Amino acid sequence: MITGEKQDKVFTRDFFRKVGKAIHDYHLIEDGDRILVGVSGGKDSLALLEVLAMRAKDPKQNYTVIAAHIAVEDVAYEVDGEYLRGFCERLGVEYVYRTIRVDTTVNPKKPACFVCSWHRRKMLFDIAKEYDCKKLALGHHRDDAVESLLMSMMFNGTICSMPARLEMFKNTFTLIRPLIYLSNDETSRYAEMRQFKKQKKHCPHEKATNRDAVSKLLDQMEAISPHARSNLFAAMQNIREDYLP
Repeated sequence: MITGEKQDKVFTRDFFRKVGKAIHDYHLIEDGDRILVGVSGGKDSLALLEVLAMRAKDPKQNYTVIAAHIAVEDVAYEVDGEYLRGFCERLGVEYVYRTIRVDTTVNPKKPACFVCSWHRRKMLFDIAKEYDCKKLALGHHRDDAVESLLMSMMFNGTICSMPARLEMFKNTFTLIRPLIYLSNDETSRYAEMRQFKKQKKHCPHEKATNRDAVSKLLDQMEAISPHARSNLFAAMQNIREDYLP
């Protein structure tokens, strides 16, 4: 009989293995890389930072990790900045903290989350340039990619999602997503096992989005087909063009 502690060790090993597989399959990390990790304070970005930092301690690995948190002053959410700083110190990772102001009402046609995300991403690009990082790692996982696929199909009539590796700015910069093979349930379990501190106060806009609605739709789909999310993710790599209009 496998004990709880044994199960946790097996799960953790598998968690790291899936990150390593994504890194290998998509060539996400290369020798000498300087990687900026966007840390929101949520479970996914903390898991990403911890795994990349712990992998970097392996003598066979040769890359540097820097963490950055962007605090948005105009949005009523709260993250424990000192916890993030201490988290990075324990990992031996340099921590960059910046604040920005975002007026989400300037363009009423754009959802508040889109506007806020755009400004935070822009600041991360600026920090990456400042710290000579040619790669930005974000904590999006498999379920995020599946939600993006359905959103693109439903609202824009296109088939696109979140690539594991995206070349940007004329191939001078790369955005990577090392958690792409992991589900939301897996990152949640990892965060619980590692006892990550939760955000003090969540963003008031995060539940009033198309993404949240699509996530609930996927829950309904999994009630019909338990492997709906994993199958939709697999479908993005198994396109049969001969059977499309």
